[in-house]
Amino acid sequence: MALLVLFTIIFDMSKITKLTPETDILSEFAQRLARIRKAQGYSQVALAKEAGIGVATLRRIEAGQDSQLETWLKLLKALDMAPAIDALLPETFDSPMAEALAGKSRKRSKPSPSSGIVWGDET
Repeated sequence: MALLVLFTIIFDMSKITKLTPETDILSEFAQRLARIRKAQGYSQVALAKEAGIGVATLRRIEAGQDSQLETWLKLLKALDMAPAIDALLPETFDSPMAEALAGKSRKRSKPSPSSGIVWGDET
């Protein structure tokens, strides 16, 4: 249950849209990371040590400054949030638009004359 709550905190994308500037996204993720760290009882020093990164790096990330994806991966793994990594960019993606387009390309089959349906206009 706690993992689900933490997952929701970091990946609740309702505040983030296609038009959200990257700096705002980093700032939002930084705030979420700090909340998760605190919820799990980590100090910045303890989490940095667990993740194998420098404390200054963690402080920069929590300040919303640019960081490397590899560092985020280390932090998420240290927080036991590896499933969140997979959810960020899933292996398969079901696109409703792709499904709709695929449906258009399929030809509909006409009912066979032996279907037993008589409309009254057949000759």
